[in-house]
Amino acid sequence: MLRVTSPHTHSARSTGQLMRLVVFATLPGLVAMTLAFGWGSIFNVALASVSAMAFEAAIMRLRGRPALFYLRDCSALVTGVLLGLALPPYCPWWLVVTGSGVAIILAKQLYGGMGYNPFNPAMVGYVVLLISFPVEMTQWAAPASVLPEGQSLVGLGEGLQQIFAGVPVDGYTAATPLDVLKQNSGQTLAGLYQNDPTLKAGMLAGAGWEWVNIGFLLGGLFLLYQRVFTWHAPVAMLATLALMSTLFYSGGSDSLGSPIFHLLSGATLFGAFFIVTDPVSSAVSTRGRLVYGALIGLLLFVMRGWSNYPDAVAFAVLLANFAAPFIDYYTLPRTYGHQKARRATEKEEH
Repeated sequence: MLRVTSPHTHSARSTGQLMRLVVFATLPGLVAMTLAFGWGSIFNVALASVSAMAFEAAIMRLRGRPALFYLRDCSALVTGVLLGLALPPYCPWWLVVTGSGVAIILAKQLYGGMGYNPFNPAMVGYVVLLISFPVEMTQWAAPASVLPEGQSLVGLGEGLQQIFAGVPVDGYTAATPLDVLKQNSGQTLAGLYQNDPTLKAGMLAGAGWEWVNIGFLLGGLFLLYQRVFTWHAPVAMLATLALMSTLFYSGGSDSLGSPIFHLLSGATLFGAFFIVTDPVSSAVSTRGRLVYGALIGLLLFVMRGWSNYPDAVAFAVLLANFAAPFIDYYTLPRTYGHQKARRATEKEEH
C-alpha cells in the first residue's frame, strides 16, 4: 500500500500495474549489463525473482493467507529483480537464493508484509550478503571491452557451470572503476585513466559501467514520465553527490573522483531511480523527500571516499531508511484546510 499525505490522491493503476512498470523500466539497464558483462545478470534476475516469489508464497501459506492474491501485487517480483541486478554476475546460486530469503522473510514479512517494512528489502538482502560473503560479493565480471584479444565474454554454458556447479572461469573477473579509484595509492587521476584497462576503455567513468548507468537513467526517466514517483528524492540525491564530489575533486593521487565519475559509476543511477524511490521506506512529504535524497547523496559520497566499501549505495539507503521517520517528524506538510504545518506529536485543535 502506497503512503500518501493528505489530501489523499488516488491512481487508476493498481499496485501490481505500478510494480510491473518498475520491472519494465529496469530492462534498459539489464540489457546494458548483459552487453557489458554477459549473461550473468539475467541469471541473477531470473533466479532471484523466482526465489523471492517462492519465499513470499511460502510465508503467505504459513500465515494462512492466499498466496496467489499477494503474488499478484508483484512486490516480491520487484524485490527479486532489484536484488538480482545488484548482485555480481555469475555469483553462486545459493548466494542469490539466500539474499532473496533474507529480503522477503526478514526485511519484509517479519514486519507484516508490503507497506510495513521500514527498510528496503532488496538492500537488506544485499547488505547481509556483502557482510557475510565478501569474497563472492566482490567477484565482478570483466567488461567485454577490456578482455584480452581473442577472449570473449563468459558463454551461456560456462556461466551456468560457474553458477550451479562452481566451475571457475579463467580471467572473467576485474576490479570495478570504484574499486580501482579506492585502491589507487600513487598515480594521479590522469595517470590512472591512462594505465588502468577499465578506466582507459571507458569514456567517462569506466568501461561498461557508464552505459549501465545510462540504461538505468532511461528507465528512471520513463518512470518519472509515468508518474510512478516524484523527482524530489532522486534529484536531491544526485545533486548532493555531484556537489560533494565537486567540492572534494582534485587530479592528484588522493583524488576521490570527478562528479561525472561518481554519477556514472557503480549503482548510482540504479539506486537513485529504483531504490531511493521506494514509497514505503522513504520519507513521505515533498520536503521530506528532498531531505531524504540529499542525505543519501551525502552518505554515499562519504562512504565512497572514506569507508571500506567503494560503492555503498545500499548502506546509504538503509541508513536513510532508518532516519526517514525522523525526517517525516520535522517535514510534515500543511494539513489540508489548515494555514500552517504542525509537528507530528502536536495535537490538532478543534
